Amino acid sequence: MKTKRKRLKNLKKSTEELCKIVKDTLGEKVEKVVTGERLSSSPCVIVTGEFGWTANMERIMKAQALRNSGMGSYMTSKKTLEINPVHPIINELRKKVEKDKNDKTVKDLIWLLFETSLLTSGFSLDEPTTFASRIHRMIKLGLSIDDTDDQVTQDEDIPELEGESNDMEKVD
Repeated sequence: MKTKRKRLKNLKKSTEELCKIVKDTLGEKVEKVVTGERLSSSPCVIVTGEFGWTANMERIMKAQALRNSGMGSYMTSKKTLEINPVHPIINELRKKVEKDKNDKTVKDLIWLLFETSLLTSGFSLDEPTTFASRIHRMIKLGLSIDDTDDQVTQDEDIPELEGESNDMEKVD
């Protein structure tokens, strides 16, 4: 039992810097970033406090018809990002952070991990298009595609619709 506690303590110590970088990157999106011991197969998960709002309750409250814009501050739950210190993704991310804290790829990976954790934990994304852009960048990186290859003009590829006219009818 003592060896398990000692091992967990060493793992927490080894991920302290990573937790700090993740918190700095995510800012107000999470209340804190902690090293967890209950995760087995996923790199990280979003958890809320015992008396905090669940993902479903947050979704219900955001959908209320008579809410005002000032409600946003207490409409969201206090989220904690719990990372799995033994997961290979977290280990590699920790190594990348040790090499270069300001690496743009590290920040993209942190945001991707956070947003996928939101989705798997039942929350909804604030900006799904930004999430999709990050996914596309990572796919390009995985396929070794340069950004210069992305300069495809779509106008040439799309034929004009039949019967489409640029003239507008005048309505009196």
